[in-house]
Amino acid sequence: MTIHKLNPERQPPEPRPVSVGVSFQQESYALVDTVVNARALQALEIAVAHHPIYRLYRCAARGKLEEIFDDLALRMGLTAQRLALGTLLLDGTDVFIHAEGKLKSDYCSCSFHVWAATPGRAQDIGASLDRIVGERRIREQMFILDWHFANSRGGISNSSFEEIACEVLHDEAYPDLNEPVMELIDRYLGSKDTVMILLGTPGSGKTRFVRTVLGEISRRKGESAEVMYTGDKRAFENDEIFVNFITGSHDAFVVEDADHLLTPRSSGNQDLHRFLGIADGVVRAQGRKILFTTNLPNVHDIDAALLRPGRCFATLRTRGLTPDEGARLIGRLCQDDVIRARQAFAASFPPGAKAASVAALYRACGHN
Repeated sequence: MTIHKLNPERQPPEPRPVSVGVSFQQESYALVDTVVNARALQALEIAVAHHPIYRLYRCAARGKLEEIFDDLALRMGLTAQRLALGTLLLDGTDVFIHAEGKLKSDYCSCSFHVWAATPGRAQDIGASLDRIVGERRIREQMFILDWHFANSRGGISNSSFEEIACEVLHDEAYPDLNEPVMELIDRYLGSKDTVMILLGTPGSGKTRFVRTVLGEISRRKGESAEVMYTGDKRAFENDEIFVNFITGSHDAFVVEDADHLLTPRSSGNQDLHRFLGIADGVVRAQGRKILFTTNLPNVHDIDAALLRPGRCFATLRTRGLTPDEGARLIGRLCQDDVIRARQAFAASFPPGAKAASVAALYRACGHN
């Protein structure tokens, strides 16, 4: 059997020895998968050998993933090989593109790895991609979430995609602050301190706060911030994720539900010392931010070394709201709609209720 190359007009390079070891794991026994993947690898080898310019383009778009990738396959003017619903190879005499798309709840996150013969050709490809995606492209502020997690083989994998940073924070949701919430975020991003810790029960506004911080980093940067993210304890069992953070292009590191990481080392916590090193140690985060969210009830449950000045900017406690506090937040969310505000309050605070979560109040007012 002969496996043909992706672009039949091009000749493969002459075989030559290379000092690179490659290991493959094939989990599917389908012949078509083997053929298609072999073609993809051969095309990539040719691209890397002949196209010295590399660019990475990203975009988020509304619409069906299959329709967007259909348009890219048919309208780019290149030889197209569709490997899966959201995986596409595009090949030409002076360019090679590996396109990937991931479906989110109401939009698609797309990335395009481009190898080109010249910088001008790579720029032309970027313009063509933008033209074909067209009005479907999301123009709101985004950030790139690089999610690290344990895979089925016992190792650590990662997947990156764009997230919309559309949250609007209201001071009424954080009544214990002594300043407007956006002023606090502005001070944090302008400080040299690396760490911020958010303590609170589920639904009390921690994640909304973190997403707003990440969106603000993107706004200041002028492009999508790159965020390392994990909630998997197994990701901290060696130094790999920390080295990637320090040496990579990430702007922030977010660890959700970090109860296991923040407890005192005297209690057997073996993972916190790595964060202490990058937060304010010999190898520093150099302007990058680290945000922890935790359900720990008390700041005294956190290792004191992480809280020291110069390392930790602040610990922010979030909580549910009393009926009076909830009424103020509902009034802000519902604006002048008195009927909707009254219905939202009744749904959130049934008779005898002493508190309601911030998330429940947002939902009652029709906000996600």
